Amino acid sequence: MNKATYNVLGVMSGTSLDGIDVAYICFTKKENWTFSIEFAETIPYSSEWKENLNSLHSLSKDAMEIENRRYTGLLGKTILHFIQTHKITQLDAVCSHGHTILHQPDKGITYQIGNLADLATQLNQQVVCDFRSQDVFLGGQGAPLVPIGDKLLFSDYDACLNLGGFANGSYVQNGEMIAYDLCAVNTVLNFLAEKKGMPFDRDGHLAQEGKLIPEFYKRLNALGYYKKSNPKSLGIEWVHATIFPLLETYKQFSVEDLMYTYTLHISEEIGKNFKEDQSVLVTGGGAKNSYLISLLKKHTKARIHIPDQKLIDFKEALIFGFLGVLRLRNEENCLASVTGSSMDHSAGVIFYPSNDR
Repeated sequence: MNKATYNVLGVMSGTSLDGIDVAYICFTKKENWTFSIEFAETIPYSSEWKENLNSLHSLSKDAMEIENRRYTGLLGKTILHFIQTHKITQLDAVCSHGHTILHQPDKGITYQIGNLADLATQLNQQVVCDFRSQDVFLGGQGAPLVPIGDKLLFSDYDACLNLGGFANGSYVQNGEMIAYDLCAVNTVLNFLAEKKGMPFDRDGHLAQEGKLIPEFYKRLNALGYYKKSNPKSLGIEWVHATIFPLLETYKQFSVEDLMYTYTLHISEEIGKNFKEDQSVLVTGGGAKNSYLISLLKKHTKARIHIPDQKLIDFKEALIFGFLGVLRLRNEENCLASVTGSSMDHSAGVIFYPSNDR
């Protein structure tokens, strides 16, 4: 029998490689769903792990499996430390996204490491994970998955925008939830910032110092992905195959000029996806880039809303916790109107500690 209250951990690792986001959340279902984020923390990756995760897409299948086991161990150790630090005793499930290494849905491929049954045994907890594979099997993009949370938890807004490794937006159109990846954001901005010895461009200071590179700007605007109709999604491979070679072409320009041109480009690309007077909730690391937000406000007629820092940082972890709750209830958490799959469905694999089987 389904419960009215669930205490879960939502765990997320995004392509911007900031670290592992872990949030302890209480969800309550009355007429509508409500939530409370009790504790939340981002545990940064070591330089070794950051370098590994950035290059795993190019490894052989066997090498990826070795890293999958290693990463599952890291994930388990990180989550266990979080549970112990915050003295968490009431826990219905750990709901974990894992870390995406390959995402090529047009080829029927999506692969997240850290989604092994060993995680449940290591934590001695029920684990819900691997949220994308079933959707790809059903012919969908396996992404975005966040829109069910946008629909059921944030319906006070007309649309939601996440500015993470990639930008993705969601909104209701003709009674259906629509969502898709818009462009690459922090996967590119952080890459450029690191060339100046910085993990990211705080408040867009580097970008503000730059000047437009007209030819680079023109080629960015002409990228084929933007002309595709949704459902559509992006993976880190696209950045390596498309954006990084473009950056290399213009390496004679300063990092500041590259940063300015790219920030201008994405603010315009993102802005045109929202309609006049829509209220848009903006979260993710990019929401703290005040220069990017100022440009975005110039290039859209929508009303931009920036929430408190906890929601900015942990909305994705929150929603993956929610996806896990819906899976435990065997309720639909993946929408065909968003991913293009053959049906709405309840995605995610449930693992139990081996001694409970």
